[in-house]
Amino acid sequence: MILNRRSLLGLVAGLTLALGSAAQAADAIRVATDATFPPFEYAENGKRTGFDVELIEAIGKVLNRPIEWTEIDFKGLVPGLIANRFDVVASAIYITDERRKVVDFTDSYYPGGLVIMTKIGNQAIKGPDDLVGKKVSVQVGTKSVAFLKDKFPAIERVEVEKNQEMFELVENGRADAAVTGKPAAKLYARTRGTLQLVEPSLTVEEYAFALRKDEGDLIQQFNAALKTLKADGTYDQLVAKYL
Repeated sequence: MILNRRSLLGLVAGLTLALGSAAQAADAIRVATDATFPPFEYAENGKRTGFDVELIEAIGKVLNRPIEWTEIDFKGLVPGLIANRFDVVASAIYITDERRKVVDFTDSYYPGGLVIMTKIGNQAIKGPDDLVGKKVSVQVGTKSVAFLKDKFPAIERVEVEKNQEMFELVENGRADAAVTGKPAAKLYARTRGTLQLVEPSLTVEEYAFALRKDEGDLIQQFNAALKTLKADGTYDQLVAKYL
C-alpha cells in the first residue's frame, strides 16, 4: 500500500497523540480510598471530597502528576495495594506494626487515635473497662478490630463493612458502643447530635499514606510534597476546612 504525504503526516500525528496519551496515563498516580469516612474521604453532592482527597490532589499538583482514583471497601485497600492494583492508599489509615510488615508509609500527615462512642445519655459506659460483655461495632479491616481483639477479647464485636453502618448500630440500639478514629467520631457527633465521645481516647495513632515496599522513590516524593504544602500554607488551610 502506498501512502501519500498527507496520509503519512496524519498517521504520524495519530501515533504521536496516542503515545502522548499513553505516557500521560502511565504518569498518573493511582490512589485508592474507601470514601465513606468523613471528614477524610466521603461523597458530597455526588462528588468525592474530604481532607485526604484534597491533600492527595494537592500532592499531585506539587509533583506535576495527575491522580487516578479507585474506590473500594476498606478491607481491600492493603491487599489491593500489594497486588499492584494501585500505587497509594489514602483512606485515613493508621501506621501499625502489623501493616508495616507488608507495606510502607509516608511521614504522618495527621494525629489521631481510637475513641469510644455511645448514644447520648448512656451512663453505663464511662471507659474501656465498661465495654466488657457489651456489643461494640467496628469497621472491618480497621485498627479498631485488632485493638479490641488484643486488648478486650471479652467484648462482642459487631463488624460491619461501612463506617456509617457502625454508627447506625449504636443509634438504633443494636450495639452498645462503637470504636473508631477520633476525628471522624468528633465530626459525626457534632453533625448528628445522637452520639457522644467517651474520653479519654483509647489510643494515640498517626495517619499516613500507605505504599508498596518497592515504591521508595515515590514515598520520598510524597514526603517532600507534604513538607512543601505545610510550608506554603496549603496544609493548614485543609486542616482548618475539614478538621
